[in-house]
Amino acid sequence: MTDHQRPIAVDLFAGAGGMTLGFEQAGFDVLAAVELDPIHASVHEYNFPFWTTICTSVTNTNAQEIREQSAIGDRDIDVVFGGPPCQGFSLMGKRDLSDDRNSLVFNFSRLVLDLRPKYFVMENVRGITIGKQKKILEKIIKEFQASGYQVTENPQVLNAADYGVPQNRHRLFLLGCRQELNLPNYPQPKTKPAVKKSQKSSRDNLSRTCGILATPTVAEAIGDIPEVNHYPELEQRDWVAANYGQPSEYASKLRNPALVKDNYAYGREYNAQLLTCSRRTKHTAKTIARFATTIPGKSDRISHFYRLDLNGQCITLRAGTASNRGAFTSPRPIHPITPRCITVREAARLHSYPDWFMFHATKWHGFRQIGNSVPPLLAQAIASEILQALEIEPTKPQQQFNLVQTELLQFKMTQAEEYHHLETRAIPRRTVVKLSNE
Repeated sequence: MTDHQRPIAVDLFAGAGGMTLGFEQAGFDVLAAVELDPIHASVHEYNFPFWTTICTSVTNTNAQEIREQSAIGDRDIDVVFGGPPCQGFSLMGKRDLSDDRNSLVFNFSRLVLDLRPKYFVMENVRGITIGKQKKILEKIIKEFQASGYQVTENPQVLNAADYGVPQNRHRLFLLGCRQELNLPNYPQPKTKPAVKKSQKSSRDNLSRTCGILATPTVAEAIGDIPEVNHYPELEQRDWVAANYGQPSEYASKLRNPALVKDNYAYGREYNAQLLTCSRRTKHTAKTIARFATTIPGKSDRISHFYRLDLNGQCITLRAGTASNRGAFTSPRPIHPITPRCITVREAARLHSYPDWFMFHATKWHGFRQIGNSVPPLLAQAIASEILQALEIEPTKPQQQFNLVQTELLQFKMTQAEEYHHLETRAIPRRTVVKLSNE
């Protein structure tokens, strides 16, 4: 399915689809998305059933296969984008140059040059711009330049909080295009965090003096979401019919994205009365007591989990480690009011995902899918600059889709492998690691 008036794109390292959604919201048809993990690929297929999700490693595919397996065919591709796994470059990790995940950035460049799009966007952690890892970035840039592409001379690190996302999250974006085209600009900041000491006056001053809006706060992001501890059903499943509170302007856009003026995504039908992706976490009495005494804006003394401040922004949501690297759960923020970790849906709100967007039914996979993804609003800001460089006016599609393949959200790994026709145990299995504070 595609509206031939819309530009077309390919997502590499698609995950659950944060960048796919952002580019769709900007006005692109992302006709093909490549994702290795069959659990993530299944969730991507659920949320984007009208396009093609290709479950394979980028190391094992090429341009011809991507074109033949999707609706692209021999069409000229407008943009290829993706975020190669970044743990080998992350300032949070060991920054090991020999980490096998570092080679995936070269598979990204290989596929871009194979697909020959007009434009490309590569996302990564800012650690790739520092120290020895910078040599890898420089090598990629030279590779593109030697193959007929212009590349932005000074790749910029953007903070999601500057683009309407209630989360401080810094990521590098490398932009490039074919030699005969004009390089896109980096998006200008749309929002800025207000000063906490005088939140209201600071927000007003931002708007008056800078013409810029204040970044949504944690309260604006999740304040209308019903308290999960009031629903015992959420101990056994991840959804319930619930009564929402009064939404902020930010929350209203995520609850009713079809009403957003600059949202050019296809409509999805969903039951707005359901609270989804909200299975409760079972904490010990000692953990609850500690969380209750943790001051908002500070970290718990034992787990080091950060407690969210209603008037501030969320810290960077992280994914934790994959199954073949210990399956460690990344620290999840503590709710600003209730002494518990936030839910997957609350994390999704803090990441700018609309409420219709679904994640895997297990908390472990759900949080990984969010933590690994680019916030859709940030991706949309970058995609809009690509559209301007293409000199294309985005069009709002009329199609409405009902997302019905809920089994895709429930798969265990073996089921997902079978569904995507992979060999059994193609993905290393998860070793369960329990944190002492939960």
